[in-house]
Amino acid sequence: MCGIVTAIATNNVVPVLLEGLRKLEYRGYDSAGLAVLAGELTRLRSCGRVAELASLADARQLSAHIGIAHTRWATHGVPSERNAHPHISGGLAVVHNGIIENFESIKADLQGKGYVFESETDTEAIAHLVHYKLQGNTDLFEAVRQATVDLVGAYAIGVVAEADPFRVIVARRGSPLLLGIGEDGMYAASDTAALLQVTRKIVYLEDGDLAELRRDSYIVIRSDGSPVEREVHISSLSADAVELGKFRHYMQKEIFEQPQALAQTLELIAGGAGITPQHFGARAGEVFDGVRRVLVLACGTSYHAGLVARYWIESIAKLPVTVEIASEYRYRESVPDADTLVVVISQSGETADTLAALKHAKSLGMQRTLAICNVPESAIVRETALRFITRAGPEIGVASTKAFTTQLAAFALLTLALAKINGRLSAEDEERRLAALRHLPVAVQKVLELEPEIEQWAQRFAGKEHALFLGRGSHWPIAMEGALKLKEISYIHAEAYAAGELKHGPLALVDKDMPVIAVSPADELLEKLKSNLQEVRARGGELYVFADAGSEIPESEGVHILHMPEHYGMLSPVLHVIPLQLLSYHAALVKGTDVDKPRNLAKSVTVE
Repeated sequence: MCGIVTAIATNNVVPVLLEGLRKLEYRGYDSAGLAVLAGELTRLRSCGRVAELASLADARQLSAHIGIAHTRWATHGVPSERNAHPHISGGLAVVHNGIIENFESIKADLQGKGYVFESETDTEAIAHLVHYKLQGNTDLFEAVRQATVDLVGAYAIGVVAEADPFRVIVARRGSPLLLGIGEDGMYAASDTAALLQVTRKIVYLEDGDLAELRRDSYIVIRSDGSPVEREVHISSLSADAVELGKFRHYMQKEIFEQPQALAQTLELIAGGAGITPQHFGARAGEVFDGVRRVLVLACGTSYHAGLVARYWIESIAKLPVTVEIASEYRYRESVPDADTLVVVISQSGETADTLAALKHAKSLGMQRTLAICNVPESAIVRETALRFITRAGPEIGVASTKAFTTQLAAFALLTLALAKINGRLSAEDEERRLAALRHLPVAVQKVLELEPEIEQWAQRFAGKEHALFLGRGSHWPIAMEGALKLKEISYIHAEAYAAGELKHGPLALVDKDMPVIAVSPADELLEKLKSNLQEVRARGGELYVFADAGSEIPESEGVHILHMPEHYGMLSPVLHVIPLQLLSYHAALVKGTDVDKPRNLAKSVTVE
């Protein structure tokens, strides 16, 4: 969840470290800190945002050619300066992203050896452990390697030592870390975005890798000490892609980037191209052949995408689908089936629970695996037989928007591919559904034009403490996603229910002070939904309805209607989530919350 940056260069690295932290702040913003070597080890820490740390560095006129930095999402220990990274032990400093599961036993052992702990963090145990290993070995690289052998859990770490001022040591297992090969130095960070300021040459470290960084060179070894070569990639990201431009917030920018993101994701079917399993990898025909069921593993917003996909795959491809919350799946007894296609979904590709669930499924003998992910070189992508990269571009806002709609686009293609390989997609149906997919970016753009009306609705939400979202069929997960967005960034308590469940409990909550938001497409369940809405009005509830043209739901006192530009059949969930994103965004603006950095949350959940 945290973000780390390291640098060793011919120039002053302090501005590089601080700018890198600004780009990584979406990963955590409870505290920030850095440590540099400029004759001696100097550490600065602040409780709060990176801007506060930058002010401290400016006041000190800090300058150095080597350093490490960290922005924190608190796990072990409350947000405070003493728990902020880097942590120091005898002239060396450590930054860490991850969770060390055996830190208590390591801590007890080190305390027995005379080490004094000043923080509540698991990271301080790493610092003291490396220092202890140095006592028997004067080489910092070897000491870090020996220390990592003792660590159980997930980590990406950066280490500098006062006695060894010409190199930075980094290591990873379970948490993302990549190297940046610059003209004037060597760098490492949790995310490519942090390094675009200095280089586009990227080396992705794999689990169990350690690296020694010098100003003009680097070495990568495995945890057993054996050397290894890792490919150098040229990042396709641009610095502009992670800048706000004309927008107030990243979330707003990313909402309005959805037409482009969808067009890029669906580019492979542009120009008359048809559906083929090879959209998902060269071996997809072989992997898909004989698939009898589908298991979807995901967390959060990605889980909601999986729930929508269940409706699509079962109705069109006629395959049974199970959608599991990844953090639950591997902790219960399940019945494996080798003919199951296991689909894992993650924006970052580093979500710890989803990665662990995937590995668990594979350990049960389920080797037909597919990743739907927005980051090509992520851990999850490297673990699956097949992959589909959703070309949404960097998503910085903590509340996911464009990643979600591009995941749905990927699932639409998967649905059609599975249907086709099973002989359940006629040529006429294929062409009709492809035409709808190709038109999807235009349809989304039309929905975005509804923003002024949605902004007016949002004004009424600021003073509310609770909200209820309703949907039916494939739009029930969209209601769930709308409730999640409102919770995430406005802090209004919101729940989503399948509308038919109203009378089984939730109706007791409905009164004039609880707005009810209904997703109302013109589908086969419309008349059922209308009856559910009448139940709300009969109890004095105020309704806000996102209705397709032709749904014939009249506006009246206490019933507010926003008409969608067009009905979109199977792909209607993609369109209906857009106004819910906008509603949450504008409600948060009215309330004055930090839209891009909501309290207690971080973008990439890389710890359990």
